Amino acid sequence: MRLNKYIAQAGIASRRKADELILAGKVRVNGAVMDTPGYDVVPGDTVEANGSYIEPAKKHVYVMLNKPKGYVTTSADDKERLTVMDLIQDIDERIFPVGRLDYNTSGMLLLTNDGDLAYTLTHPKHQMPKTYRARVAGYLSPEQVSHLKKGVDIGGFVTSKAEVSVIKQADRSALVEITICEGKNRQIRKMFATVGNKVMDLERISIGNLQLGHLKLGHYRKLSPKEIEYLKNQ
Repeated sequence: MRLNKYIAQAGIASRRKADELILAGKVRVNGAVMDTPGYDVVPGDTVEANGSYIEPAKKHVYVMLNKPKGYVTTSADDKERLTVMDLIQDIDERIFPVGRLDYNTSGMLLLTNDGDLAYTLTHPKHQMPKTYRARVAGYLSPEQVSHLKKGVDIGGFVTSKAEVSVIKQADRSALVEITICEGKNRQIRKMFATVGNKVMDLERISIGNLQLGHLKLGHYRKLSPKEIEYLKNQ
């Protein structure tokens, strides 16, 4: 098994992050630094990352979390902030977040120790649609909605076409649902900023056809076999 895949399946990191660890010289095989992601790990090899021994993967786990605001989407944080892993209490396997949600964004986050699936879901070529519910400041005109739908320049990157619908327009704010296929840093907030509206609150409510539903804030559940099969077929 390729070294990057071995690390990913052990739940240490996604395959992309595993590549970064290997190329940075932070992975050892049988005591020697190994900087080749394609190295073939064979039975009897000992693999370490950042000085810690990596046990081979046992079984794959797939979790949906309703992330609250105020948590960073990492396995650990050097600023000692709360991470999404602080919300996961009774799962023995080591899992990691698939993609990211901003510190001040809530909603659906997937976590797993299946590095192959994590790689698939975060790779740009797959363009998994993600739907958000945003409360934005001010009035959102049909012209602004049309602009967002066509794609906007968020600073060196022009977004693809998006699905945008105004659910409710109040005097000082609008409740909007928006579906995008990319996942650039703070993309939704930047998109609304280009048309003059500040995002006041942002929640991710679905990934593909997986719905957050009535999962309570801060709670999580394991994905059903049907949901796992759906994700693997993307």
